[in-house]
Amino acid sequence: MRIIVGSDFHGDEEMVRRFSDRAREERAEIVLVCGDITNFGTVRDAERLLSIVTETKVPVLFVPGNCDPQSLLDLELEGATQIHGRAYQHGDYIFVGVGGSPPTPFHTFFEIDEEQIMAELDRALRNVDVRGRLILISHSPPYNTRLDKTRLHLHAGSKSVRRFIEERKPFAVFCGHIHEARGEDRIGDTVLVNPGPVRHGYYVLAQLEADSINVKFGVLDEK
Repeated sequence: MRIIVGSDFHGDEEMVRRFSDRAREERAEIVLVCGDITNFGTVRDAERLLSIVTETKVPVLFVPGNCDPQSLLDLELEGATQIHGRAYQHGDYIFVGVGGSPPTPFHTFFEIDEEQIMAELDRALRNVDVRGRLILISHSPPYNTRLDKTRLHLHAGSKSVRRFIEERKPFAVFCGHIHEARGEDRIGDTVLVNPGPVRHGYYVLAQLEADSINVKFGVLDEK
């Protein structure tokens, strides 16, 4: 399965259009959006941007980020599925999601504590046949990895996301949040990917095979 992954749009409509064009060019079978669709915007702002992505005519799965309104959890948009605390099956793969972030010094729109993050992840797996390949979409990266290290060299990821990975051993994890931590890492056999912000022209293509995943980091435009 061919996946394109974007995160941290931060309301940049032009870059969202370029991301969507690239999804079509690459013949992606599914689009993952790892949060921060708006830059402290409204649900209507998020709906407008996601509507651009749904023009790809393939399933779009998303979680809100900490810079999105929490009311985005209630958005219903044809072609796009919000999966915070939920599961979505596509072929042999089961996608589960958790949005927002642990508390930050900036008191952003959608911050939740670690206990609630774990509760949402557990809720996502209720009544799910976990024999399928599990893929996690999280706005926050797992704690103490290459993907959660800030410019100040502090680890700002989620300890609950890390615990979930260690316990559930998903096939892959896609996240965002920490713009400067674009890259790839592993926890055990789980591949971790932060594609970097679409706002800055970054995205990832992932080819999922039965026993492997091939990740390619791409650039839409230098901005």
